[in-house]
Amino acid sequence: MTLTIATWNVNSIKARLENVLDWLREASPDIVCLQEIKTVDENFPRLEIEDLGYNVETHGQKSYNGVAILSKFPIEDVVAGLPGDDQDEQARYLEAVISADSGVVRVASIYLPNGNPAPGPKFDYKLAWMKRLNARATELLKYEEVLVLAGDYNVIPGNSDVHDPAAWEGDALTRPESRAAFRELLFQGYSSAFEQCDGRAHQYTFWDYQAGAWQKDHGIRIDHLLCSPQAADKLKSVEIHKKVRGKTKASDHVPVVGTFEI
Repeated sequence: MTLTIATWNVNSIKARLENVLDWLREASPDIVCLQEIKTVDENFPRLEIEDLGYNVETHGQKSYNGVAILSKFPIEDVVAGLPGDDQDEQARYLEAVISADSGVVRVASIYLPNGNPAPGPKFDYKLAWMKRLNARATELLKYEEVLVLAGDYNVIPGNSDVHDPAAWEGDALTRPESRAAFRELLFQGYSSAFEQCDGRAHQYTFWDYQAGAWQKDHGIRIDHLLCSPQAADKLKSVEIHKKVRGKTKASDHVPVVGTFEI
């Protein structure tokens, strides 16, 4: 059985609801990890999405951040918030076990801090958050299960993942500390779905609203599906749904969808 797992920073579920519903109908992914829903849990458009056959779990926050998991299968063992700092009030991490027809998978929806301006307190928070994420990722590998850490990592892995490296030099998304923390996840044993199945240069997942970035294809690749060894073994393909960016009232990010043979 094939299972599709997607990540998408929707940049406000209320502002993009019609686009999200259209995409869910058209692409019909099995599991979707959303970021930047920008709403508290009780205001998430649960009914509209449930009407399309999805179960819904959210970890929301008023006006900012917020993550969600949508699944055609039952959602269990939900972890809301990244373990390691009980004082962190930013809603950026949601983890759950999905009981699919063909087996059990674990997914996490991740909205990693931007970190700008860097250096500064926001960049320090980003690096501290990444350290906690790496600790959780290490713990999860011990389960030896099909696991996908899906989300907007706010990290551009390399210069081939940005239209103009010089324009982004010094940005928190390209700073050596950010890239090193991202590589730590890979060194643990996680695989980038895109790198495993595609790996072409200049394939982007985000285009800014400013300066005609979308029209000029001035993008960056910051939305990633990171797979445990068990998930990587079952990964068959990955696709960036680029055309979604061209819609009216589009998010500045597009979905990334991995197909797994579970």
